[in-house]
Amino acid sequence: MAAKQVLLNAFNMNCVGHINHGLWTHPRDRSTDFNQLAYWTDLAQLLERGLFDGLFLADILGVYDVYQGGIDLTLKESIQLPVNDPLLLVPAMAGVTRHLGFGVTANLSYEPPFTFARRMSTLDHLTNGRVGWNIVTGYLESAAKAMGLERQVEHDRRYDQADEYLEVLYKLWEGSWEDDAVLADRQRRIYAQPGKVHKVRHQGEFYRVEGYHLSQPSPQRTPVLYQAGSSERGLLFAGRHAECVFIGGSDHAAVRAQVDKVRASAVAAGRPADAIKVFMGISVIVAPTEAQARDKHAEYLLYASPEAGIAHFSSSTGIDLAAFGLDEPIVERKTNAIESVVKTFTGWTKRRLLQQHALGGRYPLAIGSPAQVADQLLAWIDETGLDGFNLTRTVTPESYVDFIDLVVPELQSRGRYKTAYEEGTLRHKLFGQGSRLPREHAGAAWRAQPENTRRSNL
Repeated sequence: MAAKQVLLNAFNMNCVGHINHGLWTHPRDRSTDFNQLAYWTDLAQLLERGLFDGLFLADILGVYDVYQGGIDLTLKESIQLPVNDPLLLVPAMAGVTRHLGFGVTANLSYEPPFTFARRMSTLDHLTNGRVGWNIVTGYLESAAKAMGLERQVEHDRRYDQADEYLEVLYKLWEGSWEDDAVLADRQRRIYAQPGKVHKVRHQGEFYRVEGYHLSQPSPQRTPVLYQAGSSERGLLFAGRHAECVFIGGSDHAAVRAQVDKVRASAVAAGRPADAIKVFMGISVIVAPTEAQARDKHAEYLLYASPEAGIAHFSSSTGIDLAAFGLDEPIVERKTNAIESVVKTFTGWTKRRLLQQHALGGRYPLAIGSPAQVADQLLAWIDETGLDGFNLTRTVTPESYVDFIDLVVPELQSRGRYKTAYEEGTLRHKLFGQGSRLPREHAGAAWRAQPENTRRSNL
């Protein structure tokens, strides 16, 4: 059996400080140019040179205001604030690339599915089928209040709403227009055939929709579906809907357990275990020699902000870590934030968290020469069952340039990374089985069903 090929997304966000906080102050860092279109088009071309599978763009609605009960540090260190819309970047980046995929985060809790369906279909058309959607339901109380709610919807209830949201989207994306609805026949003056475009009628607990999908079928119809929830309810959702799942982890055993749970969730939903590609977030510092990489790491540490890292972490847990002493254990309590993060770090002290966030973020760090970094990445893949990585930025674009110039050739020399892109859509590039959702996926049940009125077993 051939060794598994490594999949790679660049992990980024339309903001200054994303994961490794404080490094925007490094003199070689360009992240403060995030408002400039050339910053993004240059990045897209760089990533395509490195044969990256995709650029994964995170997003939040709301602000990190849990730490110290406000946003003073959030503003000073630009901890994902300001943050611009990620979807608007995609057409420009697609225009200067041919193969790079784009995974965009969009919060379903605050936007009607009817308008969102058109937005994603538009992106799928404009990218020629290179777009994916990172499905999130939100976890910030500040977002809920900004959107007019008194408080955020309860954790598991958000997933109930998300299940129905996806059902509406599948009806629109998969069932409203038949594959051969568009003729574009100039002589007969028939662009689309009326009998092959169907009204969606949905009446559910959260949504009511009666209308036609406004976009004709795009190359993928449904974008590639990403998701990051690893709670019990999140895994149930992933098993039914996700095609790519993003996890965190600090050691091989814990990541192996998470990967196994994701695979089991797919099987429980009637899908093959390998129907979901699993990615882990990781940071890399590489140089031609180990000594040079260690020196670079030491240099980066001078600019990183561990405190900004745990301010970000405070909002992920819903717990104000400023209220804890350095050696006081963090006690688990019920919050409405990211449930799996709260459980994972219960019992840690603030001092330990600050040490973990030395580079401004909590993701695992691979450091060393190209061969050493490749060894570390392949050990994660081979010992845990991971499919690939979401590679964070440290000093940008330096960290991606270093990876592409040094690590990519090393992985290629070992036969573990592609030497050219395959043609086709993002879904086909990732799975090699065509552009559309596979028949085992829940969304396929709604494919080209005229006058779609029935409910699924959600």
